[in-house]
Order: sequence, then structure tokens, then C-alpha cells
Amino acid sequence: MKLSTKSRYAARLMINLAWNYRQGPAQLNEIAKKEEISEKYLSQIVINLRGAGLIRSVRGAHGGYLLTREPSGITLKEIVEVMEGGLDIVDCLSDDESCGRSGICLTRNVWDKVSRAIKETLEGINLEELSKQIQEGDEPMYFI
Repeated sequence: MKLSTKSRYAARLMINLAWNYRQGPAQLNEIAKKEEISEKYLSQIVINLRGAGLIRSVRGAHGGYLLTREPSGITLKEIVEVMEGGLDIVDCLSDDESCGRSGICLTRNVWDKVSRAIKETLEGINLEELSKQIQEGDEPMYFI
């Protein structure tokens, strides 16, 4: 399994928003510059994150984006699930009808175990923990 660029960039965007959580809205162009990510690409990512209710936008001269919840309440699992459309590493785990062998497959339990481990790991990491790793005065620079 390989995470898409959208998931990795979404995580970096969300870490930036967590880092700025108490400072008001963060502008996308500033985050794009800091993270060396195309602003146009980030604007596509923002659509998914807003649709999932993880961020909201504020209009106006001092507008930008904000987390909808405390950073401690948003996990990497939520972010990656939104961007990847789920975390099961094979389709048959979430849709029995995707494979005619689902009921007799000898490897299905292995794929389920791997998927659960990924989910548990990502569930155990929240934005507050990640943003605290930034030293006082440092700019966020995460390469996920």
C-alpha cells in the first residue's frame, strides 16, 4: 500500500493549521509557500477536507482556513480516510461483493489484520501531538 500525494500533503496542511490553531485563520498561499506545495493543488485538497468537516474557511482580508475542532481531536486516520476514500488495503474488506472469493479467501484475514493495524496506528496520532514537535519559533516542515 502506498499513500497518495494528496494524503501526505493534506497531513502537512492540517499540521500547519494545528500549529496556528490559536492564532486565527491561516492563508493557503502562505502554507503552500512554507511547505513548497502548489497552492492550486492544496486548494483541491481543501475541498475534500472541508467536505468532511475537518476544516472551515473564513472570508475576508484576514480570512483563511481553520480546523473545526481542537487539534487533539483530529487524527491522521480521519485525514487519510478522507483523502484515500477509506483505509482497507483490499476492496473485499469493505465490500464483500467486490470479490467472489471473499467467503473462502485464505488471505482475507491477513489483509484485514494489516488494515486494522494501519487504522489503529493512524488513530493513535493526532494533530496536537504532531504540531507540538515543532520547536518554539520554528516553521512547520513535515515530510510525511
